[in-house]
Amino acid sequence: MRLLEQLPAPDAAIARHGGWHARLSLGFADDRGTTRLVERSHFGPLRVQKPLYPEQPAVCHAIVVHPPGGVVGGDQLAIAATVGDGAHAFVTTPGAGKWYRANGHVSEQQVRLDIGAGATLEWLPQETIFFNGADVRLDTEVSMAADASFITSDILCFGRTASGERFDQGRVSQRLQVRRGGRLAWFEQGALSGGAGLEGALALGGRTVCATLLAIGRQAPAACVQALREETCAGFGVTQMRSVLVARYIGDSSQEARRLMHKAWRILRPALLEREPVTPRIWHT
Repeated sequence: MRLLEQLPAPDAAIARHGGWHARLSLGFADDRGTTRLVERSHFGPLRVQKPLYPEQPAVCHAIVVHPPGGVVGGDQLAIAATVGDGAHAFVTTPGAGKWYRANGHVSEQQVRLDIGAGATLEWLPQETIFFNGADVRLDTEVSMAADASFITSDILCFGRTASGERFDQGRVSQRLQVRRGGRLAWFEQGALSGGAGLEGALALGGRTVCATLLAIGRQAPAACVQALREETCAGFGVTQMRSVLVARYIGDSSQEARRLMHKAWRILRPALLEREPVTPRIWHT
């Protein structure tokens, strides 16, 4: 709840920006081997309708829904999730997130995740599409216990290339910070501007899609890392740094990005979490 209390009052934000201010707070707890959704509070258009159990009761699946279907200039979203000791939560979204033209206002999303002792969080939203002219700030902070596990993926698509639209104008800034056992385990931040800002070697080199899968916890076995590195797709690479594994893709295909990120998750999940990769049905709809 600390995150929600720090944000501007909803009515004030709406009056200032003319956009939605939505907040969602989730809490998961272990109940004698079953992970239960014990907190589900919200303000504005962010929801989790009900907990789902497509696999063992130990893993609670939740689908975060944004009913408007897209984020416009001035909208502010805040999501906080706590996974209690020994619990296991799997959180995804029903489809691609869409960030529309800025209309003179910045859109923001703040995510705060807290993962307790021996707990696991799989935070796997579907891809994010930035429409031409979007001005977006994304900020994610994760705090995890020393023996917790965390897997997340992020697929960013700049412009609706299937419709012939390029990301010629706009700006996207992103920050991700993960602390494990109180120590910084991962930190990255950056900003990309439309048009020429995507062209340089330190940007996307003219590509339109980038994706990252990050796994922090148990060190991935060498066989898993090798299996990932045998993927011959251009623009895909894997790095193992002790308890942190990173897989990245850069290219022009959101479908290829999804395939690679899902493949990496399917390979890593049994090795890192000792669970078979049960693919959510929502990923196929």
